[in-house]
Amino acid sequence: MSVAESLPWWAALPVAFLLVLGGVIALIGTIGLLRLKTFYQRIHGPAITITLGAGCILVASMIHFTVAQSRLVIHELLIGVFVLMTAPVVAMMIMRAAVYRDPQHKRSAGSDDPGAGDRGLR
Repeated sequence: MSVAESLPWWAALPVAFLLVLGGVIALIGTIGLLRLKTFYQRIHGPAITITLGAGCILVASMIHFTVAQSRLVIHELLIGVFVLMTAPVVAMMIMRAAVYRDPQHKRSAGSDDPGAGDRGLR
């Protein structure tokens, strides 16, 4: 008897729903990455959807293994904490590096020196 056969329908239904939802959310983020034109637009698709898609998949895993093992399984919470802490920070750092290296952004700011605007206020 496999684990899928021993999982009751009331647990299999939310697990299947959350897995499909997490996959669809990840697919939407991937399509956004491919379809959007500029780098600054493209970074939002994966940065936003990775946390929600991964969260759905992790909750589905927690439900599945809690019911299958007849005990509370919350190892996925640790993974979720790391994803929630690292994904937005990494996206923000990539965007800041792109702004720093973008020559068009530097021209619109009016100066290559980031602290030049502060000197006139002192």
